[in-house]
Amino acid sequence: MHPSFKKVQMLESDNFITELNQPLNMATDPPFHQAYKSLIEDTSNNIFGKKLVLVEECELPLIDLSRILHNDNVVDESEREECKEEIARASQQWGFFQVTNHGISKDLLEKMREEQVKVFKQPFDKKSKEDKFMNFPAGSYRWGTPTATCLNQLSWSEAFHIPMADISASATAFTTLSSTLEQFATTVAGLARKLTAILAEKLGRESTFFQENCLPSTCYLRMNRYPPCPVPSAIHGLMPHTDSDFLTILHQDEVGGLQLVKDGKWIAVKPNPEALIVNIGDLFQAWSNDVYKSVEHRVVTNPSTERFSIAYFFCPSYDTVIQNSEPSNYRKFSFREFRLQVQEDVQKYGHKVGLPRFLISH
Repeated sequence: MHPSFKKVQMLESDNFITELNQPLNMATDPPFHQAYKSLIEDTSNNIFGKKLVLVEECELPLIDLSRILHNDNVVDESEREECKEEIARASQQWGFFQVTNHGISKDLLEKMREEQVKVFKQPFDKKSKEDKFMNFPAGSYRWGTPTATCLNQLSWSEAFHIPMADISASATAFTTLSSTLEQFATTVAGLARKLTAILAEKLGRESTFFQENCLPSTCYLRMNRYPPCPVPSAIHGLMPHTDSDFLTILHQDEVGGLQLVKDGKWIAVKPNPEALIVNIGDLFQAWSNDVYKSVEHRVVTNPSTERFSIAYFFCPSYDTVIQNSEPSNYRKFSFREFRLQVQEDVQKYGHKVGLPRFLISH
């Protein structure tokens, strides 16, 4: 079905600084205003008058996975193949797609959301000491953008970035969260393995690559919260980027805010409470020699409503080498080398450069 579009209007504020300096919920929200006061003041005399920004809203390709997840004879082989073709086609044309009948129960998704809200509603001072707070490793709790030198580089959000290996050992004070995270991660990891095997098959490549290199210990979850932002058209919830993994699986709430680039323009993803969102990462684009697309995406903020999401990142070990058969568009590189290059570019330029660093000039 061809995606349907509609216009979504966003109107910038007349009085940027006045709105931006409205107090947040200081008990739970990160101190964005204090930390980025200089960036806000630098922008006060800039071109932030009334400006209408039109962003199209779309429904991503929607794929029913019941045709490949059933292990009985209910689904015939032609339907399985059709489903695989849809997955590969969406990965080539969009880099994003939605899946239903994905094997993760509605009850588990609702429980995950409840536990996530509980954690983020804890006082900021407590969250920022996450090693004592939930036994998460140091650095798990992140907020804002420490390297930001302008508002365009600032992300108005907070997150818990949790390596899969640390989930079962975490959250002694939040045992329900720990068990829910573990259940969610185990289930979504199985889905990631299934989808990557299909995408590898459609390339004529060995799907055992992912079994050997993308282990539970190398993947991670990220719980996200996007607090209300006084001027949503001026500050991102999450700045534009591509994902530095093979595959990302996202569950978002009904608030919306995810946007991606399609045919050279930004479009907004219409929330679907029944679906999970899947997107191709940089490593898969390189491994597929640009057959599958890692697409730039961002999260926009909301002036009055907080947004929650949880993402699973399907990553290899640092020593995994990304390469494909000749003629290749990319030189051979390890995941460690890729990550270090991204970190270096972010420190130097304030944003990720990514795959262009590894292109071969033909």
